[in-house]
Amino acid sequence: MAPGPPTFGAPRGTRGAPLQLTVEAPAWALAMLREGRVGRLGSVDSAGQPLVVPVCYVFDGRVCYSAVDAKPKRVAGRALARIRNIEANPHVSLTVDHYDEEWTRLRYVIVQGHAALIGEAAERARSVDLLRDKYPQYRAMGLGGDSALVIKIEPRRIVAWRFTPE
Repeated sequence: MAPGPPTFGAPRGTRGAPLQLTVEAPAWALAMLREGRVGRLGSVDSAGQPLVVPVCYVFDGRVCYSAVDAKPKRVAGRALARIRNIEANPHVSLTVDHYDEEWTRLRYVIVQGHAALIGEAAERARSVDLLRDKYPQYRAMGLGGDSALVIKIEPRRIVAWRFTPE
């Protein structure tokens, strides 16, 4: 019998049972996803126009979260293109990559999945806590409290690549 998807312990600062990822990916790719500092969120609007924006995110071993934070933006909250896009078309990609002039160190992970804004208060609070644990800047910067806009990305497929000599 083939082994199931890897199981990973709860992220730092959390308690409870290990989380189970529902799609398969190599252990190195999941580690990269957990440890990455910036991702690129790709979304598409209702007319098919793509948008890619850099985002801070956290991976809890099962899903990814990204919040709309208090950094200055041209428009606020739900008027942001990424939010409007997700509401019109929930299919997104999150790319985490590593570039190095030494090309044998190149690698990337792409999470293709379904995105939605978190509505449930307990999950939103947990995701904000995870983001604050990963990014010390969020401890001083507002994430909106109970009204925080947090995007949840449920992976449907993970594409991972790294340089491997032939």
